[in-house]
Amino acid sequence: MTRVPAWRWLAPASVAVVIWFCPHAGFSPRAWGLLCLYAAVVCGLITRPMPSGALMVIASTAGTLLGLFSLQDALSGYANVTVWLIVAAFLFSRAFVKTRLGERIAYNIVNRIGSSPLRLGYSIVLADLVVAPMTPSNTARAGGILFPITLNVARAFGSEPGPTATRMGAFLMKTLYQGDLVVSAMFLTATAPNPLVAEFARQGAGIGISWMTWAVAASVPGAVALVIVPYAVYRLCPPDLLETETARLLAAERLVEMGPLTRRERALLAVFLVVLVLWLSGEWHGISATTVAYIGLSLLLLTRVLDWQDLLDEQGAWDALIWFGGLVMLAGQFEKAGFAKAFAQAAAGLVVGWPWWWALAALVLVYLYAHYAFASLVAHVTAMFPAFFAVAIGLGAPPLVAALAFGVFSSLNAATTHYGTGPAPIVFGAGYLSQARWWRIGFILSLVHLAIWLPLGFLWWKLIRLW
Repeated sequence: MTRVPAWRWLAPASVAVVIWFCPHAGFSPRAWGLLCLYAAVVCGLITRPMPSGALMVIASTAGTLLGLFSLQDALSGYANVTVWLIVAAFLFSRAFVKTRLGERIAYNIVNRIGSSPLRLGYSIVLADLVVAPMTPSNTARAGGILFPITLNVARAFGSEPGPTATRMGAFLMKTLYQGDLVVSAMFLTATAPNPLVAEFARQGAGIGISWMTWAVAASVPGAVALVIVPYAVYRLCPPDLLETETARLLAAERLVEMGPLTRRERALLAVFLVVLVLWLSGEWHGISATTVAYIGLSLLLLTRVLDWQDLLDEQGAWDALIWFGGLVMLAGQFEKAGFAKAFAQAAAGLVVGWPWWWALAALVLVYLYAHYAFASLVAHVTAMFPAFFAVAIGLGAPPLVAALAFGVFSSLNAATTHYGTGPAPIVFGAGYLSQARWWRIGFILSLVHLAIWLPLGFLWWKLIRLW
């Protein structure tokens, strides 16, 4: 077992102690203790002295023993429908890996449209887009499904880390990563922080964000970003090779090796389409997104695409259940204690008198670049979304618009660094780009995201009457 550096433990403990001894007029000792625990958990999610699930077990136990909340409250997060939606989606993603349908989809797209470096980049992003609605972990999607394919494609061109990195690998790796962030922002179920945003918005303003609402809201700015971002990477990180027929041949070869669709692949594809249609038509039939997910999961079990052991072996699902459920509970207690409201009242004065759209844009700017301090999208959302959301509403921003603005940038903020989200260390670790180049391109693309999502997003949301 690897020894954990002491500072990873000392940082959360120090944060809790410092906050406890700060003046806290207007809050009871119990409420202030809750703030200390919440801040320590957020810090722990950043420093990672232990896995997130283990951290949440300790935090929930400590909060109960200290009388900060009851045992019933401590367990309340595990009855949350959003938490179980994430669990179901993780189990779905296992089906894509087990049957190799995700791999087949990616190879098909590369084979059909990957005839030039730029088209090859778009094909990788398109493959990501197709799988995203059913893959709640961008790490599993970009790191587990698409990264091995992208790496093999780069190597097929003789592009390896070092002198040949710029032949093709650097461009493909950066396109994979940056494109995945856009895709992650486009669907409620495309990455773990998105349902957390929806839950915090429900707790903070009583608004519900359905799968369809999020998808429609992100569709136009997301589509524009999916066109612009790969091209921007192509200009900022141009490949030396201009012909990619080799990649198409490689993809075709892999497809021949895989053979025709298996029975399980066909069954998974049918279930996937059923679930997608039910999600898209949710406002018509009234079945919740979580119920739809479990209809799909039940069908996968009935058709034997997955068996019970597959579900038990999907550690990511049960890990997400523990830490995500605990986090939802803590956030709810934090909101009930009135901290978000107090922060909103204090921070609103910084942009007082501004039109709400300018104030919201300024808050989004701060929210985005604060991610330099985070190594996890979930930690960022947990630490900053409730307070920034409350401030935006206090300044007059429509709650749904504010939630969506911070929601999409809860994925896009990872554009800047090589540690901002799960796929980052995987893709960066391939060795095709230096840290300096990764950060430089990432910062430029963060400006591109701001230029696309803020003006176009606000305009689109106005046209579809979200405000």
